Amino acid sequence: MNPRVAVLLKGYPRLSETFIAQEILALEKRGFQIDIWSLRKPTDRFTHAMHSQISARLFYLPEYLHNDPLRVLRGLLHSFGRPGILRLFGTFARDLIRDPTPNRLRRLGQAMVLAREVDPKIGHLHIHFLHTPGSVGRYAGLLTGKSFSFSAHAKDIWTTPDWERREKLADASWCATCTTDGQNELKRVAAPDDRERVNLVYHGLDLARFPEPPASRPLHDGSDSSNPVRLLAVGRAVEKKGFDDLLEALARLPPGLNWRLAHIGSGELIGRLKEQADSLGLSEKIDWRGSKAQDSVVDAMREADLFVLPSKQATGGDRDGLPNVLMEAATQKLPAIATDFAGVPEFVTNGETGFLVKPGDPKGLADAIEEMIGTPGRRHIMGEAAYDRIRAHFSFEAGIGRIEDLLRESLS
Repeated sequence: MNPRVAVLLKGYPRLSETFIAQEILALEKRGFQIDIWSLRKPTDRFTHAMHSQISARLFYLPEYLHNDPLRVLRGLLHSFGRPGILRLFGTFARDLIRDPTPNRLRRLGQAMVLAREVDPKIGHLHIHFLHTPGSVGRYAGLLTGKSFSFSAHAKDIWTTPDWERREKLADASWCATCTTDGQNELKRVAAPDDRERVNLVYHGLDLARFPEPPASRPLHDGSDSSNPVRLLAVGRAVEKKGFDDLLEALARLPPGLNWRLAHIGSGELIGRLKEQADSLGLSEKIDWRGSKAQDSVVDAMREADLFVLPSKQATGGDRDGLPNVLMEAATQKLPAIATDFAGVPEFVTNGETGFLVKPGDPKGLADAIEEMIGTPGRRHIMGEAAYDRIRAHFSFEAGIGRIEDLLRESLS
């Protein structure tokens, strides 16, 4: 009989979470039968090709409890007959005292709906993200008596309070995270007996999903106005991506240097970034392409000369882990400039597989971009090295194999 697992996440399908879709698809190919439970319906205009290959059943919980009161009421009444109700209410009461917010109540309501509606044949809940989905999944696990586990990624590690992370790790069967940076932070807050449950599992990339890299790239050096160096930035327009620093850096480049930037992504700051580009006199050199499916992103990587992602910590503590787009760029031998921050140095070795600068440093970023624009031979060498690194050390097979082992152990 195929092992049955429910995967709980905040929104599905999402363009920015290819690593989750990649994992679900691979687990299905390894014999798992999966139900996907999503806390809300995303608003992305596109989906990736791999989403259509996933056969998992998809269910949506009520995003707001007042939108589906009968469903929530049925979940509440059903909960009183469950053996875990006293433990759940004790846990929830302690959480609510420390976090007396409407969102905490919403998590409880969603958990009760999930506990009532999840297929009884499901043997384990696996939750992506430690914050809101983690609370819903934990409450549902406590109520049903099903085991549960977490994959913690980036924002959820750094913006969830210490007490909440510690207690979720204590109740979970295991946790996986995708960077050494994140693993160290979770071990820091975990109780001593729970630290061994925190597993480092790189997402990696399934290289079979990507075309072979271009055989060669034109050696543009920024001296020819008819052949500008093509820069590419991919990511949501949010503070932690550092695109405001990128625009400041581009404004510092010598006037005679010929370049163009394409940005792929949408987000809350896109309007502000366009205004910033206008005020810096850069608008004529920037192509704002909006959200794109992965095949279009890869096409843009094949056409580009240099990838730029200046990640940094956002005001509220949000930060990246190891952005998948850096590894995706490497599949096309596209060299990258990034920041020496979070999980990025675990993939990018400064001066070898890419160029690292300090986060939040537009001048340093400008110097690196200028140097890389003017040295196409160095770009070529770094692109080759990045490609070799992802093939040798960031195998998707190793990562998904570890997740499979952990899930099977939980189910047994």
